[in-house]
Amino acid sequence: MKLKWLGHACFLITSDAGVRIITDPYPQGSGLSYALVSEAADIAVVSHDHFDHNNVSSVPGKPEVVTSTKTVKGIQFKGVASHHDESGGKERGTNTIFCFTVDGIKLCHLGDLGHRLNKEQITEIGAVDVLLIPVGGVFTVDAKMAGTVSDDLNPKVVIPMHCKTPKCDWPLNTVDDFVAGKKNVKNLNSSEAEFRAGKLPDRTEIVILQPAM
Repeated sequence: MKLKWLGHACFLITSDAGVRIITDPYPQGSGLSYALVSEAADIAVVSHDHFDHNNVSSVPGKPEVVTSTKTVKGIQFKGVASHHDESGGKERGTNTIFCFTVDGIKLCHLGDLGHRLNKEQITEIGAVDVLLIPVGGVFTVDAKMAGTVSDDLNPKVVIPMHCKTPKCDWPLNTVDDFVAGKKNVKNLNSSEAEFRAGKLPDRTEIVILQPAM
């Protein structure tokens, strides 16, 4: 399985069989200067209906859209209900966490999670190999809470997202705030990573990617 960070909360995940999944496609503008998604996709996963996560119409390939639990092309996408804030959704609404397995790798995309997970949500999510987690704060969990969420889920690999970059003008924290003081951090200096079942780290490793767009 190959994973590529396009920017913000948007990843391109490609299976060995060539199935291409886009998560939370963003638009261009309003403080985001990442290039529009140019890769064709078979599936587009959308965690919530905010403009910076639901720009499916710009994704080439007419992908099938997943907004709740659904099976597409043999891949089961499990949606776990959560919120965009710490007030039960009163400030910014709901958010769907998506869990799915590609080539034996269990992925969890937290979308714009805004709170610590409760025991029921942790149980529903289950085992996680690769965790895609927002760390920028302001609109999502901040670096400290992201660390807590990561500890609660105990994944094998953590990939930070939804943070300040040269192509995001929003007042978010950078990935440096999340990794400060942490061990087992690997900066790939690339937008892409490849993962193989049975070849993941024995303890949680933070993998820093650079946005491709």
